[in-house]
Amino acid sequence: MTLLDLTPRTSAPGRLATLPVIVVGAGPVGLAAAAHLHERGLDFVILEAGATAAASVRAWGHTRLFTPWRHLIDPAAQRILASTSHAEATAPWNTPDDERMPTGAELVDLYLDPLARSAALAPHLQLETEVLAITREGMDRTRTRGRAAAPLIVRVRRADGSIDEVAARAVIDASGTYRTPNPLSANGLALRGAETIGDRLLPALPDVLGADRARFAGRHTTVVGAGHSAAGTLLALTELARTEPGTRATWITRTVSADRITASDDDELPARAALGGRLAQAVGDGVIERLEGFAILEARCADGQVELVGVRRGEVVTHRTDLVVAATGFRPDLTMLRELRLDLDDIVEAPRRLAPLIDPNVHSCGTVEPHGIAELRQPEPGFFVVGMKSFGRAPTFLLATGYEQVRSIVAELAGDTVAARRIELSLPATGVCSTDGSGGACCS
Repeated sequence: MTLLDLTPRTSAPGRLATLPVIVVGAGPVGLAAAAHLHERGLDFVILEAGATAAASVRAWGHTRLFTPWRHLIDPAAQRILASTSHAEATAPWNTPDDERMPTGAELVDLYLDPLARSAALAPHLQLETEVLAITREGMDRTRTRGRAAAPLIVRVRRADGSIDEVAARAVIDASGTYRTPNPLSANGLALRGAETIGDRLLPALPDVLGADRARFAGRHTTVVGAGHSAAGTLLALTELARTEPGTRATWITRTVSADRITASDDDELPARAALGGRLAQAVGDGVIERLEGFAILEARCADGQVELVGVRRGEVVTHRTDLVVAATGFRPDLTMLRELRLDLDDIVEAPRRLAPLIDPNVHSCGTVEPHGIAELRQPEPGFFVVGMKSFGRAPTFLLATGYEQVRSIVAELAGDTVAARRIELSLPATGVCSTDGSGGACCS
């Protein structure tokens, strides 16, 4: 099978035409962007902060997705894998079973790692390269004259600590949000006293039944959050409690209800509905203590335990526990984009034209429409935010939507405006989500 002949029809004028497109992040959406750039014949570089591709996915590799393989593989990436072999391959790449739901580790091992090591992408991938800032060559965000003709400059920190700057004709920011979780506090600020509880505060998606088992066994763990990441961790704790005496779980939510976790018979993803049903049963049976409507204000350490101080039902209350898991979702890190001209929604922190389509007060994964260049274009020419980061603080992102985003953007960069504005994605009515919500309440 050969790759499509999609040589760009037009090229950027002057010096920009000689520069690569820089993709920030080698996760699923970043690698998909690179696959489309390869097919279109556009030069590109992938900058990844981690020591490996898909470093964030590896961090929650024990998590099994709701989503079957048929929704997890980008079409351009699949064409590359089907027609080439990676450096260490001993056999041709085989498409996984369409209907099987992989774990995060399987997503990496069977798809993302072979893609990153393919002959099409591997020469363009720079690992342990952290993007510090993006700007325009010779100008800050206030200067307008000549802006569109100036290259974008990406400042990076290499593995040896050295600082470098790379010029680009365009930048596709697929850096995600996994490294910037939301705080536990109800007001959105860093939790007061968090430093006092140290390693008793854990990030979302711990491997309760695997690598982290000894840490949770026989202890009281409080999980904070109203999404599927919280639900998955709570159910893992209830399973652990069956064999490890003294293991307890408390579930704290800021809201009175956890509407994102459902057990609807109409859900087209049975694994997701089953998760909601099991959690409701565990709460109903008293296996999981539920503290709803608890707005956390402060944390402190007392007698070897964690105390969470907050307001519940109009009164100041204190909850004591051994460990706290922060399953409160994620937010975009916008500090590296400070010198770029962005048009972001004031509330969701997503591109302004995209925000109404993903507002978590209105939409779930299943009601977010496919979208592309029209919704993602920024006032800064040649700069695009894609993937989970493009959804800002909304937890309704799904991988297939990210793949459609980058397909559309790369078509635009190649001068194929017809393809850029065409929608080539059809989604199940309930969306595409993971059992533990790798990117928030409902994400794959």
